[in-house]
Amino acid sequence: MAVMEAELPYLRRCVELAAEALEAGDEPFGSVLVGAAGEVLAEDRNRVASGDRTRHPEFELARWSAAHLTPEERAGATVYTSGEHCPMCAAAHAWVGLGRIVYVASSEQLGGWLAELGVPAPPVRTLAVREVAPAVAVDGPVPELAGEIHALHRRFHTGRA
Repeated sequence: MAVMEAELPYLRRCVELAAEALEAGDEPFGSVLVGAAGEVLAEDRNRVASGDRTRHPEFELARWSAAHLTPEERAGATVYTSGEHCPMCAAAHAWVGLGRIVYVASSEQLGGWLAELGVPAPPVRTLAVREVAPAVAVDGPVPELAGEIHALHRRFHTGRA
């Protein structure tokens, strides 16, 4: 299933949340959890600057959904996110039974951008969501918004736009 025009507002909100994370001194990632009827259920931004490297928004939304939604509601929900889930977040997503993932920038794109900036590789291998959670429906990247995410990461790692 391709990304629909009606889904772009959710993805734009992810970009806004990523910018909020950056303004708070954190890595620029943001995510929105949307129910089957199109209602925003929860949203979050990266919070790893606290020192807890597990405070990714996708992981937080998986935890939130497990505590607040039925298995059926989780299966019908979509996680919109500024960047493709890391392996930790993809596993959490699958374990709690969330539905589809839609991301702006892929892990491959992000890895390329960070390599261009000379940022060291992360301690966990970067994998596509489908490699970690093959049954999860995944769509992305979204080229019309990827440039904004690229700019936020460049700003985070270099201090300039």
